[in-house]
Amino acid sequence: MAIALPDSRGVSDEVMQALRLRALHGIELGFSQIDVAQLLGVACETISRWWTAYTTGGLESLPHDRTGRPVGSGCTLSNEQATHLQQLIDTKSPADLEIAAPLWNRRAVRDLILKEYGIRMPIRTVGEYLRRWGYTAKKPSRHARKQDPEEVQDWLEQMYPAIEKLAEAEHATIFWCDETGVVADEHPGYGYAREGQRATIEVPDPHVKMNMISGISNTGDLRFMTYSGTMTADRFIAFLDQVLTSVPGTIFVIVDNLPAHDKDIVVKWVEAHEARLAVFYLPRYSPELNPDEYLNNDLKGQVHDEGLPDSSKTLRSRIQRFMHKLLMLPKHVMSYFCHPCVHYCASDH
Repeated sequence: MAIALPDSRGVSDEVMQALRLRALHGIELGFSQIDVAQLLGVACETISRWWTAYTTGGLESLPHDRTGRPVGSGCTLSNEQATHLQQLIDTKSPADLEIAAPLWNRRAVRDLILKEYGIRMPIRTVGEYLRRWGYTAKKPSRHARKQDPEEVQDWLEQMYPAIEKLAEAEHATIFWCDETGVVADEHPGYGYAREGQRATIEVPDPHVKMNMISGISNTGDLRFMTYSGTMTADRFIAFLDQVLTSVPGTIFVIVDNLPAHDKDIVVKWVEAHEARLAVFYLPRYSPELNPDEYLNNDLKGQVHDEGLPDSSKTLRSRIQRFMHKLLMLPKHVMSYFCHPCVHYCASDH
């Protein structure tokens, strides 16, 4: 991660004098003026001016006046405009404001500035404003277009708090469950190669895939089951039975709306075990609200670190090895609840 240096125009006179001396010392040690400027966060022209003065008349000739305009002066956007733009970025998507962009990037913010104030701003200047406002580029989280915001809000404000309160009253353990699939010919990591050449990886000829259903609690409990093929009602029941057998007390299971989760046979099986088991359903198209989703991401990011497997047996073994390791790391399991989207159900929320 790149470190952003403070604007030198905002430092005190004492600090600026120290920067001058360090700049001269760096050049005397053999560093280029460009390198010194980048290290100290000072304009290259300023470094050149200091060095010229020093080599001409010594330290006494160094300029002590402050050059450059004060921080914030001459800005294209006023403080009021900047505040308004940040509010829009924080609360609206580009689509909400009829801006043709999938997410807030520099181009989208440039178009927003043009739309709101008629100001045509260079992309680079937009990036400087975003940095100054405290925004950094991040890999976007996925958000389903069919998701119902009202349903999500009701879950966060009404449904889950009620489930949590009921679980506390009945001393129940809440398990968040989800399915995932791991294929043998995919690797999410990066590899080094010479410039102009591609990084390559040998993949198995057949399309080897293995699936898993898992459940985690915000206190670090974990249960899982691997299987080949699709999730069926019978497989879901088998997993629920495994959880009931291995976890004492009352259990609340929270799952998504996969058809296998609410088949009639599942509903009847759950009713037959209602003394110890209840199943609740997340809002539709809302995987980001399920902490088990972040376990799945962790699994896919690490299971192929040793190379791609060449058989379903090897793939299953690697998944199981990863999950058995997690069984001994409850704090790591609890860390999946630290993601901002699921912190609402963490143990310390």
